[in-house]
Amino acid sequence: MILKTRKDLFEEYYTNIDSKQIYPTSKLVSLLTGVSTQPNKAIVGANAFAHESGIHQHGVLANPETYEIMSPESVGRNPDSLVLGKHSGKHAFLQKLESLGFNHVGSDRVEELFAQFKKLADKKKYVLDEDIIALVAGEAAKIEGRIKLAHFEISRQEGKKPKATVVIELDGEKLVKEALGDGPVDAAYNAVNLAVSDTFVLEEYKLEAITGDTDAQAQVVVIIEKNGNRFIGRGQSTDVVEASIKAYINGINRLYSN
Repeated sequence: MILKTRKDLFEEYYTNIDSKQIYPTSKLVSLLTGVSTQPNKAIVGANAFAHESGIHQHGVLANPETYEIMSPESVGRNPDSLVLGKHSGKHAFLQKLESLGFNHVGSDRVEELFAQFKKLADKKKYVLDEDIIALVAGEAAKIEGRIKLAHFEISRQEGKKPKATVVIELDGEKLVKEALGDGPVDAAYNAVNLAVSDTFVLEEYKLEAITGDTDAQAQVVVIIEKNGNRFIGRGQSTDVVEASIKAYINGINRLYSN
């Protein structure tokens, strides 16, 4: 970005990089790897264009160049961009994909992404840019495996361990298993293990919200181990337990596919 912002000093140098793809690319890499971007990271961090001080805010509103050598829009951050909701159609969705840099998504993938978007829009009041990027990342991380989650239920009674009932499809066969656990996620994982007649070592479990609102999607990343082999699983949903189960199954499918 220094070559772009200080052309007066670097007239002879240039790149063909589209700087508006920096922020969306950073978010996509973060979602795919499960490594969060530090809030104070230059350009792509959450605080990169934040101005808390009153005099700073006034200066930025009066003239953004007062405290910003580059604009948020120049790196693909646009806080005033179109916000989608449950009444948004495919045209608006396609425009949003293009504005985020996803210009070459195939028609089959667009249909799948739009269907996922409509499901998400029914659960959330607003679907933000981060949600759209997460949908694309989730689609990219998907793997057609032997196991699919069909349904799950969690029941609790005071003084007793939570019980999970998980319905999965294993090689096309529907299986229903129940298990107890130290928490709802542990119970669900135990039920999945019973369904596939296998056990795995959960080496890492990471949960974070994709956006900051109360109806935010949960992004779960797990690392499972079996016989010295480690695989990453990812899942997302507005329900934390569902996101956790999806991540676990995603990891198992990756393990089985190898």
